[in-house]
Amino acid sequence: MNAIEELLKKQGYSDKGINLYINKEYFGEMKHPSINYSYTGPCGDTIEIFIKLFDNKIIDVKFLTIGCVGAFIACSALTSLIKGKLLEEAEMINEKQIKEYIGKMPPEKLDCICLAKRTLNKAIKKYKCTTLKDGIRRLKD
Repeated sequence: MNAIEELLKKQGYSDKGINLYINKEYFGEMKHPSINYSYTGPCGDTIEIFIKLFDNKIIDVKFLTIGCVGAFIACSALTSLIKGKLLEEAEMINEKQIKEYIGKMPPEKLDCICLAKRTLNKAIKKYKCTTLKDGIRRLKD
């Protein structure tokens, strides 16, 4: 076990959470996403999410975060859970499911899960509003 893994273990993160942090599977930017949204939570952490859709299914997802390890792990778990899902299914994923996916996490970092979920909700809401407005505009034309 390396020094980072040891430190995160002592802080109270599960092995799965530590692996999410180390592997960085969905971390990064995406060119030409269907959905892109950035949100800064009350704690000051910022999450940016990128989602690529095909037939309303999430075929790719990425995230960036400026924040703590907890925010990174929460985003990594959320993106792992939503990839391959229909947008409506992704929207239904809740904080409890994200927490269960991660496993053990320091209690003071549980708000990071809420921040990740809130960012996803706001991204989907913006996408739906934009799509609706575009549809109405086409009907008027």
